[in-house]
Amino acid sequence: MQTSEKNGVYISTYGCQMNENDSERMYSLLEMANFTPVTSADQADLIIINSCSIREKPVHKVYSEVGTYRKLKEQKPHLKIGVGGCVGQQEKDNLMKSAPMIDFVFGTDTIDQLPELVFRAIESKERQVNAKFEHRAPYHVETLVRNPGVSTFVNITKGCDNFCTFWVMPYTRGREKSRPMVHVLEDAKKLVKRGVKEITLLGQNVNSYKSDCGADFADLIEKVAQESGVQRLRYTTSHPKDFNQKLVDVMYRNQPVVCEYIHLPFQAGNSQILERMNRGYTREQYLERISMIKKSIPNVVLSTDIIVGFPGETEAEFEDTISLVQEVGFETIFAFMYSPRPFTKAAKFEDQVPEPVKSERLQRLFAAHDEMAMKLVKRYEGQILEVLIEKYDEKRKTVSGRSTQNKLLHLAGDASMIGKTLPVRVLQAFPNTLRGEILSTQDLHA
Repeated sequence: MQTSEKNGVYISTYGCQMNENDSERMYSLLEMANFTPVTSADQADLIIINSCSIREKPVHKVYSEVGTYRKLKEQKPHLKIGVGGCVGQQEKDNLMKSAPMIDFVFGTDTIDQLPELVFRAIESKERQVNAKFEHRAPYHVETLVRNPGVSTFVNITKGCDNFCTFWVMPYTRGREKSRPMVHVLEDAKKLVKRGVKEITLLGQNVNSYKSDCGADFADLIEKVAQESGVQRLRYTTSHPKDFNQKLVDVMYRNQPVVCEYIHLPFQAGNSQILERMNRGYTREQYLERISMIKKSIPNVVLSTDIIVGFPGETEAEFEDTISLVQEVGFETIFAFMYSPRPFTKAAKFEDQVPEPVKSERLQRLFAAHDEMAMKLVKRYEGQILEVLIEKYDEKRKTVSGRSTQNKLLHLAGDASMIGKTLPVRVLQAFPNTLRGEILSTQDLHA
């Protein structure tokens, strides 16, 4: 179904790469229905808020953003406002009761039905809700990317079967399903033909991927690396309990196509807290996985996710988290204060850690890691890294891109460099970014 004239659509996105990828899919579907993407809400005839609900703050942000559109809706009575993503799935009933300006709500499993939902809201003038899970339907979906650019995502799984006590995803994205390997490979080949140089395979837990042909995640990595023609291959996110020797062996023998960067969340450094989280491994088992990875991939670069202030966490247990960070030597960490989420077991635990304690611990964790990270990244100074140029900043006359170690580099350059992989000498190294210079012809032949 299409509109008879072009209507502007603006999508506001919060959250992880999964949400960003979902928004791209929404734009693609709505463009096919004659909507035109616009860069600001005041230009739009249709506004969609696509938000994550892993933590409490983004949920509040959705309600706040809806409120900011009140005057806009008064000026443009035809304006339709919708909420999707995990917040739409989780908060559908509350949204319809407490936010009368919202015209429609949809869930994570009904994105492909978005155009029909929008038109129902327009034509019937009645508020619409579509947030049902299709539990039995297979996961068959084509990757839709309007302008994939140099680097893009390809979904390989959706949903999650890991019922961690803090984890709301099984309730907002449903049970886990994997796409057939042949479909993933076809999408990768199509994207490469469109100029994509780097693909990130995306899922809530990519390690548990299982194709209908019996192929596991390691098989998929090898297939895409060897047959798609892509220059670089990454993935996110993986789970420690499913990380195995087969995967690291496949990664190592398929370098440099498969990047040596691994993001492996550990969440807490104490085994008792991990048990309360229902993570499925102990501190010792996590460190065994790290040892296996480092032995098999000597040039590996590691990052992780951490939750601070989980219910019942003592000072000594928090110190175990800091010591694990230091023992592993993560170059990058993504750390957050624990946030109680609806439907989860941990939200009902009575021994919640006070907010000031959580905040103080988070700052101490960042401080400890910053000191370590600064020393770790100094090793890059003077090194020559292969950098895939992704963006050009016309104002600063600089380009930026990432190395296979997932390091962001900035250097002088022009737009003609976008999409090229160039040897870059690192001049300065900071925990979050590196600064470098492209090697001269003389350097290359020295």
